[in-house]
Amino acid sequence: MSETETLPVPATLRSDDHAALAAAVAILEGTSLPVRLASLVGGSVEALKRRLPEAAQRMLDGAIRRALEGAMGAALRSDPARNPTPLSATWLHRGLLAASGAAGGAFGLPGTLMELPVSTTLLLRRIAAIAAEQGEDLSDPLVQAECLKVFALGGRDPADDDGESGYFALRIALAETLKGAVGRGLGSLLPGFLGAIAARFGAPVAVKLSAQAAPVIGAAGGAAVNLAFLEHFSGIAGAHFTIRRLERAHGPALVRASYEAIRRGLG
Repeated sequence: MSETETLPVPATLRSDDHAALAAAVAILEGTSLPVRLASLVGGSVEALKRRLPEAAQRMLDGAIRRALEGAMGAALRSDPARNPTPLSATWLHRGLLAASGAAGGAFGLPGTLMELPVSTTLLLRRIAAIAAEQGEDLSDPLVQAECLKVFALGGRDPADDDGESGYFALRIALAETLKGAVGRGLGSLLPGFLGAIAARFGAPVAVKLSAQAAPVIGAAGGAAVNLAFLEHFSGIAGAHFTIRRLERAHGPALVRASYEAIRRGLG
């Protein structure tokens, strides 16, 4: 090697970007939402699943798909990042979701099923606002699809097999359902894409319904469960769209390699 030649310097993230990625990894690899909800109501995930009546379980798949379809139409029709009130967007969503959960909890399982489309729409509006904060163009149908993906990403259990449900594995699987949809509008994403989202979103929703259906929970507990949903999916949205922002700046390969290195360090 001549004196003028130098070895290539491996690409690395800046310290601030590395810190942002590390925070995102901690959220995405953290405790699953069903476990957090079970802790909130003082039980186990298994007990909550057993508590949900069989009739409600049969109704759940259709209810989730209808909730996602309604949320997609209502939450993304206008600019969710625009806040016409003096309240911050975060506190506005917290207040509305708490009220929705309280109403659902007060009327038991029927009320909870009725409020599911409302709470899902409010969650999606918050997710979309976070996406906009990270530089996403909400007029792009594929960015709108990324907002919906948060429901699936937030439904994965970090304890599951990484090869099947890891963050990047799930992103790739969901991307497969979007092939051929570019330029055809968000409506072209149905039904396969929403089916994949609903399959993942169903697990935390089933636990939510079980928790809110418990007689000891009532209105106050329903509000607490909805706020736990808001905090969880807001965190997942922030982590997901932070990773996408870093990918735009540094390329997907470097970001994924850095993600895996950080994840291994958490183990």
